[in-house]
Amino acid sequence: MNDVVNIAAYKFVPLDDLKELRRRFRKRCVRWGLRGTILISTEGINLFVAGSRAAIDKLLVEVRNIPGLEDLPIKESFSDHQPFNRMLVRIKKEIIAFGVEGIDPGTRPSPKLPARELKQWLDEGRPVTLLDTRNDYEVKLGTFRNAQTMGVDHFREFPDAVGRLPEELKEQPVVMFCTGGIRCEKAGPFMEREGFKQIFQLDGGILKYFEECGSDHYDGDCFVFDHRVALDSQLQETDAALCFVCQEPLTVEDQQSLKYVPSQSCPFCYKEPEERLSITIDQRQEAIRVATTPLPGSTPYQNRRPIKVPQRFDGFEFIEFLCSCLPHVQRERWQGIFDAGDMVNDEGPVSPTRIVYSGERFHHILPRMIEPEINADIQILFEDKSIIVVNKPAPLPVHACGQFNRNTLMHIMAEAYRPERPRVAHRLDSNTTGVIVMSRTKHIAGLLQPQFQRREVEKAYIAQVHGHPAHDEFACDAPISAENGAVGVRTIESGGLESLTEFSVLQRLDDGTSFVEARPITGRTNQIRLHLWHLGLPIVGDPLYLQDKQVGPKQTLSLTDPPLCLHARRIAFNHPLTSERVSFEARLPDWVSIATVIRK
Repeated sequence: MNDVVNIAAYKFVPLDDLKELRRRFRKRCVRWGLRGTILISTEGINLFVAGSRAAIDKLLVEVRNIPGLEDLPIKESFSDHQPFNRMLVRIKKEIIAFGVEGIDPGTRPSPKLPARELKQWLDEGRPVTLLDTRNDYEVKLGTFRNAQTMGVDHFREFPDAVGRLPEELKEQPVVMFCTGGIRCEKAGPFMEREGFKQIFQLDGGILKYFEECGSDHYDGDCFVFDHRVALDSQLQETDAALCFVCQEPLTVEDQQSLKYVPSQSCPFCYKEPEERLSITIDQRQEAIRVATTPLPGSTPYQNRRPIKVPQRFDGFEFIEFLCSCLPHVQRERWQGIFDAGDMVNDEGPVSPTRIVYSGERFHHILPRMIEPEINADIQILFEDKSIIVVNKPAPLPVHACGQFNRNTLMHIMAEAYRPERPRVAHRLDSNTTGVIVMSRTKHIAGLLQPQFQRREVEKAYIAQVHGHPAHDEFACDAPISAENGAVGVRTIESGGLESLTEFSVLQRLDDGTSFVEARPITGRTNQIRLHLWHLGLPIVGDPLYLQDKQVGPKQTLSLTDPPLCLHARRIAFNHPLTSERVSFEARLPDWVSIATVIRK
């Protein structure tokens, strides 16, 4: 669902007391969970911000309460994810860097041409020069048909580029345009000063034109300065990407090129793989080290933990729903959260006796959260333009859950691979080590994920279990509950989800434990651990599924606990681009005995 509202707005108006404005914007935006950039200067404001509808509306009220900004126009679009990593509020000399003194769009702007009027001019074939004031890398993804480009890599180069324009343009009508209009606010008065007599600027830029006129007379998409990279004429995110190395925007066709290696190269900066491989891995490991030094969850921050009401709790009082859904949390703890005003929806704090309905979303706010420490020794085993394969350490959650939001594999990899957002193709428990595969784009995820659903992926784990299995080869097909049970964990349950794991004994040890290879045919949560527990062979170090069919008090181990002796050793699948069968293997952890006979 496109439930993230993205706004872009600017206005040239005299502003003062900039430090107080910065403090106020920063405080409120963080409180409201907004991300993006707000630039303020004595000449005005320029902002790109994204967040919930309610939060965006609060920000607009705040901005429009400032004298001179009461009628601030905005451009809106929507996305299914937050396109910004953080919230920045900065004081700048200019809200759009130009570097030419004496240009004052606030008092002497060029005439603005409404989007519909430009379309009418073009429909009628009126003689007019369309001038694209954007940088070359933006123009590459799309521009108006027959538009004149400036051949610049930065807007500061624009004044020099104007001097290279044909002299006859000074007597002809020129309509300049950019993404949202702000660059033209300065480019127009400058060109008038240079002798151009019929200068117009497209009001609201390309984005406003898309909103009112669609794609008429425009070819391609519009580059935007966030993780969406480009928007189409419906203001929807496209499949365009950004080259991490040279910052060149890449079309879908560019991304299919053999020279496109995400975070390494693209058709515009390609080098032979042999030149890049070892350097790339070293750079990636350094990026992970930087992203985890200190651990991202070690600094206090406000965490908004989402809560969605399942169908079976429709009509419950809020606190009754929470106590029933999460019985391991005491009722008094929930009541304290409500009393502190830390259980909210888009309208603000909610009451514990409020009736909740299926599908409703709330947030539990943790105002100064510090996450438990994790093992961040993530090792890159392989990467190419489409996938990443890592050896995951433990304890390290893959996704945000429980006490973990930033100290997770997903968050760390997103930081290390920015601006990409790698997606995991399958799950590993926080306490499980070993090989895990990630997709580098949404497109690749769509090619890789179905292989897991069709059971075409081969996975092999090694585990140390309590007891000696009776047979060298055995299997378990006990069904697994679809949801957390009464104890807050998944269990073996009659009528649960179909599940199958095959096992082979590798070695029976004198201490009463054994090493086994586990090959999950299905992919249920905690499947290997549950099946071995059900067979009376619980995994050594498992804090949850204990011996004698007992359930332990916690799910996630700490750094000082003995390890869970379960390791994802090998995975094989068809490469999402080449369809070639590929296999990856992770180094064995220290708890595996060197004497163990490892089946090839």
